Parts: sequence; C-alpha cells; structure tokens
Amino acid sequence: MSNLIVRPTRIPAVVLVIPRRFGDERGWFSETYSTRTFSDALGGITFMQDNQAFSAQKGTLRGLHFQRPPEPQAKLVRVLRGSIFDVAVDLRLGSPTYGHWVGETLTANGGEQLFVPHGFAHGYCTLEPNTEVAYKVDGFYAPACDAGLAWDDPTIGISWPIAAEDAILSDKDKKQPAFAGFISPFHVHQTSAAA
Repeated sequence: MSNLIVRPTRIPAVVLVIPRRFGDERGWFSETYSTRTFSDALGGITFMQDNQAFSAQKGTLRGLHFQRPPEPQAKLVRVLRGSIFDVAVDLRLGSPTYGHWVGETLTANGGEQLFVPHGFAHGYCTLEPNTEVAYKVDGFYAPACDAGLAWDDPTIGISWPIAAEDAILSDKDKKQPAFAGFISPFHVHQTSAAA
C-alpha cells in the first residue's frame, strides 16, 4: 500500500497529495515528504528550499504570486497549523485551462498538500487565526523574476471564502496588475514534467 494518495484537481497539472498517517494512542506519524515517493508522484521534480509563513489573523490573503522564466518556481504547499483556501491559476499559453483557477482547502488536521507546477500563479487565504503554512520550492527566490496578479481580478473570478472588504493584504498585493493586460511568459510545452 502506498504511503501517498495523489488526486488530480479540476486542472490536472495541479495535484492534491495526502500522505498517510499512522496512528495509535500516542497520536500519529506521517512521512510528509520523501524524494523517492514524491518524485514519482510529481514527475521527477527536485525541491531546493523550504519556506514558512505565519498569519495571525483569519482572512489574511497572500497572492497571486509567481516567478517568471528563466527562474520559475513550482511549489508544494501544506499547513502546519490552522487551515487555508489554496489557489492556483493556469498561466500557460496553449493550455485548455488557461486563465482558469482551482482551489483546495488545506488543513493541519488533514495533512493535505497542493502541488503548484511552473506556469501557475499561487495564492491563499487563511481560514482561521494563527495559521502557519510551509511550502517547498524547486528554485530559489529571484527578485528580478518576481511577479503577480490581482487576487480579486474579475476575469479570473476566484471564489474566495471571504468578502473583499475583509481580506487582509500586503501593500504589494493591493497593487498587483490585472489579468486583462497580462502577457504570459509561460507555454504548455515549457513547464515542468508534472504540468
């Protein structure tokens, strides 16, 4: 029996991964990442860096973020404490789901992880206070390639689980550009193997 449940989302390149938990009267144990297991499940991707973010308030919204080529980043996102609504937006020209989004609820209790490949913008909203998010990336942060889109862009039309007036945003995320004028640097054939 595999230690990993892998489920495609509405956009097949974005994958929900659920590591098995082994419990007893003391609690549980889970292998949250293994290069061997995850490499097979995600098409041979190699992660380079771990990041962690803490949000004190429910309704904290981070995104939509991505890195442009030549330094794109794929992400494997999970929640250490609390819960989030995690979103990926397809930016790959030539994709049948270009401009579409997919969202999944990730919880510390459930241990779900979302794989967001190259060619996708990523963002999330905290569903409870004191939420901690950890994510692996397959490339280092490259400020010159840092980019984003408006979290509430009407063309993309993400159904966030909070009202717009309740979203807690950074100054940077309040000023992200609209999707309508966006010229994507991503193409289906240029993205990672799992995409």
